[in-house]
Amino acid sequence: MTSLWRNRDFTVLWSGQVISSLGAAISSTATPLLVLATTGSPLDAGLVGAAGTLPHLIANLPAGPLVDRWNRRLILLISELVAAVALLSVPLAIWSGVFTIAQLCVVAFVQGLCFVFFGLAQDAALPIVVPAAQLATAIAANEARGRGATLAGPPIGGLLFGLDRAAPFLIDGISYLIAAVGLLFLRRDLQKPVEGPAESLWRSAVTGIRYVWSQPLIRVSMLLIAVSNLVFQALILVLVVLAGDQGATSSGIGLMLGLYSAGGLLGALVAGRLHRRLSFRTVLVGINWVWAVLLPLNLLATDPLQIGVIGALCAFVGPLWNVVIFTYAGVMVPNELLGRVMSAAGTLTWGVMPIASLAAGFMLTWTGTTGSLWSLSAIMLAAAIAATLSPSVRRAPTLPEAAGQSSGALTEGADRPSGAETSTVPR
Repeated sequence: MTSLWRNRDFTVLWSGQVISSLGAAISSTATPLLVLATTGSPLDAGLVGAAGTLPHLIANLPAGPLVDRWNRRLILLISELVAAVALLSVPLAIWSGVFTIAQLCVVAFVQGLCFVFFGLAQDAALPIVVPAAQLATAIAANEARGRGATLAGPPIGGLLFGLDRAAPFLIDGISYLIAAVGLLFLRRDLQKPVEGPAESLWRSAVTGIRYVWSQPLIRVSMLLIAVSNLVFQALILVLVVLAGDQGATSSGIGLMLGLYSAGGLLGALVAGRLHRRLSFRTVLVGINWVWAVLLPLNLLATDPLQIGVIGALCAFVGPLWNVVIFTYAGVMVPNELLGRVMSAAGTLTWGVMPIASLAAGFMLTWTGTTGSLWSLSAIMLAAAIAATLSPSVRRAPTLPEAAGQSSGALTEGADRPSGAETSTVPR
């Protein structure tokens, strides 16, 4: 079989997103630093974080049918261009002396909206760009791309912020423009033709919801992912504030987050092979227990370096989860439904994130970093217990069994003993 890296369209798409992902990691590190430097309020930082993740709650459902219906290549291009314009408005406002937290909330919302459309279009197009036999490898490569960007991005973001508060956002805006140019070199049609009259937007969205909810394994997996996303979205802000309380500079916080991401990069490098040796149940249950054990260790950390190491261990196992679940989705879900199914799953798994950002701001204001860490650790422990006790997880089919079944196979497979966004887990 031809090497994945000789697949021109995949290489073009992957390379452009290396640049864009690096820019996003740089600005995402600088965003809470900018808010805290401007107002000093963790609650304001939580509000900006909520604005950036709100599109996952309100836009995922309508975006899925549109991704299945509209030109996916055009969706990718417009998403990059609109995000670039939004990000470039931040340095202009800072240099002009008119920057406000309200503007940053709007920019974060627009960037999040573009992320929703781009992510759904890219995920739905991937099974067309690469053959099924290379899908897991391609997903692992995408994981490595994202993890590598978040390894390099935070230290760079912290350093640039220390030099000029506008610089990280300028770099991110430029990275979106470069990625948009790369998309012009895609050749392949990124969707399959849909036969018959188009469904209404609402009916299309409901189709995705019904599909997700009708599959016990998918349903339980999405609920578990939603809980972990809630925990880790809140945890990032808590750790930034904790490091600041311990005297860390912006560069030190960037280094801490870089260590966090280093674990994710290492995990992504081994996930493409490791997923073949572990059952679905082992991955889903085991990873939740790893997080349940590691999160309370942050209470014992006395400096940002220790926090970064604990975060690296948490992040190491995240890519394996993403590779396993995305591979299941790519194999099981008909491609003409994939955008709708991914959007329905994303509404749940990413829709909790604005709630998490707001909750983090309130927890930090009312209970401080110690109370916040205890609360998040307790939630993660409950998720690990639920995963262990779930019948559908215990009886999940292996990937070869799932690939040989119909689109309703996970419902049937959940009734038989077996081995074994759709996840987007931001760890």
